[in-house]
Amino acid sequence: MNKSLYNMLKSSAQADVDKAKLSLHLLGNKAVGIGDHSTGDFYKNAEEALDLLDNANSRLETLEKLIKEEI
Repeated sequence: MNKSLYNMLKSSAQADVDKAKLSLHLLGNKAVGIGDHSTGDFYKNAEEALDLLDNANSRLETLEKLIKEEI
């Protein structure tokens, strides 16, 4: 894998980690800013943020394993 592709994939996954952490922070600490959403929306948003975080961390781990295999 060339360095440019690696950097793009890593940056994309890291951006998703950051988005998910920010969403969880806002949901957990600033829920008043969510507006007129129901508790169902709140729970759904929290689950989606957790899924995004899990997926992004998995992508980062997979990318690192792939790079180690190529060395």
